[in-house]
Amino acid sequence: MPAAKPAPERECTPGQVAAQRNVGVLSPIHSDVLTRPPATRPNIHSVAPVEPRKTNNFQPRIPVIIGEVNYRGTMPVDGIICGQLGAAANTLTIKQRPRNANDDPELDGELSFKDMLRINGHVAGKVFSQKGTLIVDASALVEADISVGTCIVSGTVVGHITGHDRVEVTQGATVKGNIATRSLSIKPGAVFQGDCRMLRDSES
Repeated sequence: MPAAKPAPERECTPGQVAAQRNVGVLSPIHSDVLTRPPATRPNIHSVAPVEPRKTNNFQPRIPVIIGEVNYRGTMPVDGIICGQLGAAANTLTIKQRPRNANDDPELDGELSFKDMLRINGHVAGKVFSQKGTLIVDASALVEADISVGTCIVSGTVVGHITGHDRVEVTQGATVKGNIATRSLSIKPGAVFQGDCRMLRDSES
C-alpha cells in the first residue's frame, strides 16, 4: 500500500497570522498611507494633548511657636489641620499659609510651658513659665507680659518682662516695657524703652 501523501499546508492570511501572534495588521488602506511621503499623508486621527496634572504648591510657613506648651485662647487658621483631639492623646498639627502683612496676632491668649519655647510669629496675651527659657526670634512680635526663668529677646517685645534668672536683649532687638530680673544683658544695637529693676534672691 503506497504511503499517504502529506496534506498540503494551508496558507494563512495576514489576519489569521496576526490573530495567532496577538499583533495588529495594517489594512491595505493604512499600508498605502504609510508608503506615501510624510507631507502627503492624511491625518488619520488626532490625539488631544494631555494637560499636566495640577500639583498643590502649598508651602507652609514656620510655626508661630515651637515647643511643648499649654495654650488657652484663639487662633485663626489659614492652611492645613491634621491630627486628633481626645481625652487620652491629643495630637494636632497645623500648617499655616504664608501670611501677608496683618496687624492681628496669630495667637492671642495665655501660653504656659515648662522647658523651652520659641516664638517665631505674632503673639499677644501672657507668656508664663516658672523655670523655662523663652526665645523670641528676630522675626517675632510679642505683645504680652512675660514671666519666665530665662528670656532671650532677638525680636520685638511690647510688654513687661520678668526673668527670674536672666534676661538677654540681643543686637537689633527692641523691648518696650519694664524688665525685672536678677541678671540683665543688653547688647550694643538693641533698643530698650522702660525701667529696669534687679530682683533679689528672695524675690526670684
